[in-house]
Amino acid sequence: MEQLENIYKNQTKDIVKYIDGKYKLNSRYKIGKIILSNNNAILEMKDRESQKIFIDLDQLNGAYHNDIVVTQVIFHPKGKTKAKVIDVLESANNKILVYKRDNSIYTVKEHLCLTNVKFELNDNDVAVVEKNSLVKIIGNIKDPKIDEKISLYLYGEEYRLNSYSTVDIEQPKQTNRIDLTHLDFCTIDPATAKDHDDAIYFDEENSELYVAIADVSSYVQEGSSLDKEAYKRAFSIYLPTKVLPMLPFELSADLCSLVPNKHRNSFVFQMKLDVSKTKVVSSKLFEAIIESKNKYSYEYIDEVLEKEDQSNYFTKLYNITKRFRKSRLKKGFDFRSEEIRLKLDDDENYKSYSLEISSPSHSLVEECMLLANQEAAKKLKRYGIFRVHEEPSTTKIKKLLDDINELGIKAKLKEDIHSTILEVQKQSRLVGLEAEIDQLIIQSQQQAYYSNIKNEHFGLGFSNYSHFTSPIRRYSDLVLHRILKTKNIPENIEEICEKISDTERKINNLVWDYEDRKYARYLDKNIGKNYIGKIVDTDNGIVKLDDRKIKGARVYVENYSGEKLFTKVEIKITKSDIISKKVIGSIIGLVKD
Repeated sequence: MEQLENIYKNQTKDIVKYIDGKYKLNSRYKIGKIILSNNNAILEMKDRESQKIFIDLDQLNGAYHNDIVVTQVIFHPKGKTKAKVIDVLESANNKILVYKRDNSIYTVKEHLCLTNVKFELNDNDVAVVEKNSLVKIIGNIKDPKIDEKISLYLYGEEYRLNSYSTVDIEQPKQTNRIDLTHLDFCTIDPATAKDHDDAIYFDEENSELYVAIADVSSYVQEGSSLDKEAYKRAFSIYLPTKVLPMLPFELSADLCSLVPNKHRNSFVFQMKLDVSKTKVVSSKLFEAIIESKNKYSYEYIDEVLEKEDQSNYFTKLYNITKRFRKSRLKKGFDFRSEEIRLKLDDDENYKSYSLEISSPSHSLVEECMLLANQEAAKKLKRYGIFRVHEEPSTTKIKKLLDDINELGIKAKLKEDIHSTILEVQKQSRLVGLEAEIDQLIIQSQQQAYYSNIKNEHFGLGFSNYSHFTSPIRRYSDLVLHRILKTKNIPENIEEICEKISDTERKINNLVWDYEDRKYARYLDKNIGKNYIGKIVDTDNGIVKLDDRKIKGARVYVENYSGEKLFTKVEIKITKSDIISKKVIGSIIGLVKD
């Protein structure tokens, strides 16, 4: 009522009427909250939750996300009802990232032109503003070192630009740890890894697999300032040239890391394996002290496995994990995947890329970790912290079938979704499109998330599953360790699961934002040059570059004329915008394999 009264007193238009002692809003106007998402503006109203009124971005009149506004409704008999902002009633006091171009100030995220600005910027400056006032200039878009700051600010992670908050690292309390320092544990990680979460040892004589995990919970006490900071971060962020850790480097790269020749606190699963039946017969979980005897790289282990020396320790363990993997894939899936690793020069410009493809060494480690993660989930009852991946919807599977049928691959919906996906993979192998079709299958999947209620993991084919093996870089694993030790589930476990799931999605988007900007910056310097790519989106005409110079960049085609999905093309870059990361090109011809 007070809001309407204030509008009535200050209005220059007939927005509010005063009738019979009551203030009433003219039906041509609405009051609500601005919600900005995916470059769309929506007016959210409490009394009309089911109705969405859209606002064109050029009709926001200076309003921004979460602002309370009064709007004038624009009725379109043959289209969507829209509105334009008349006035901002309450500002959400957003800190907004902006840049200057052509004498105007725009938001970085939505590219909205701000009006009534009260500050000056140089051309291409990027700055943080609040209430239309300048907070700080973070740099200039011409400088590639600004890309990290932009991504962190856009996703609310800018606090990571500063060194980790000052925290007192407490020494672990003395417990009755089992001394396993005599066992030949080892770590297997990327050659550049500094934080070693996990180590393995296999007792051949007794068919017992030991998976030792860094005992972070012995250093990070629940409710401490260090714990609160770790919860806030929830995950480590991995960028091409650095890691922004969840924990201070003193812990992540030193005290907790299972580095060679150092005694380290660990949380250990000792699993008795029945290799013939590919099952864990029994398992023990206990606190221990281990000493990793060796730090191996994936590349080194691959070289060992390639020799196929059946007397070699790693070859024997690999043969066992292969059997477990084969059994697992009767319910789960094996997707061909590759990770593109960007390589930057000293100025943080894109230089080249490398591909990380799942190899035998990756598979060996993965199967060991999956067994430990499963055993951890089994020790919980109905509630705790679980990694859940739901079955994809029938609608998405039908869309997948439609897409591959257009490629000439004939596959039909079978008795269940698992069988359907296996049939799709089988048909894709016959036409040599395994990797491409696997990407379409992955896109049809639901997103995995953390839940306080036990449920299945569809992709892995597990009836229950948890994340136990990476407490240095994932807060979920730290929470699970505490639950397994104390048998107490935090009262706010549902809130914890929701928060870290949201943070995981946010960080994924942050990393993609950073990498896409690196691509756009590189291609901005290569306007007019030609690259090879494949059509990956027929609805929007998008090519993903797959060239010896650059791989993974997405280019919007300005002359797209209905080429089929995965058609290989040569494309000329015509425009690249570093702020929006949008790259535009023109197809100049088809490429034959």
